[in-house]
Amino acid sequence: MSVKISAVQADITKLKVDAIVNAANTSLLGGSGVDGAIHRAAGPDLVHECRLLGGCKIGEAKLTAGYLLPAKHIIHTVGPVWRGGEYGEPDLLASCYRNSLQIAENLAIDSVAFPCISTGIFGYPIELAAQTAIQAVAEHFTTKSNLSELIFCCFSATDLEAYLNLLM
Repeated sequence: MSVKISAVQADITKLKVDAIVNAANTSLLGGSGVDGAIHRAAGPDLVHECRLLGGCKIGEAKLTAGYLLPAKHIIHTVGPVWRGGEYGEPDLLASCYRNSLQIAENLAIDSVAFPCISTGIFGYPIELAAQTAIQAVAEHFTTKSNLSELIFCCFSATDLEAYLNLLM
């Protein structure tokens, strides 16, 4: 089965997909940017479930229900803070995508949407983050997959342009 990969400028909390990925912090208890937006849109039960998960390490991913979101599931992953690229940031960011996709495969879901992980307050340059994201996703799809659709959901037109330039 071939996977449709696209990039859109949208509010990830409104997407009708099986799972959305949350660019979380290590506590998983909400924060700013997409993390805060997902927590607000999902409702108070999300933070309760996240408390039970005991946090998440950088590069790893954990699963919760979607609660009040159109998505049935939220896959939380913690990206690296950009420190110039000399501290393993590309490998850690790629791990976010690999581990999130593995959870999606384990759920046998059809569709997943990713935000631009680490590009907000974590400071990862969008062009480098998009390149790492697309490469990690491409490597994942060299083997059999349950997924039929993967969306890179961008907050800004600048972020979208970075993804579209690489996907062409």
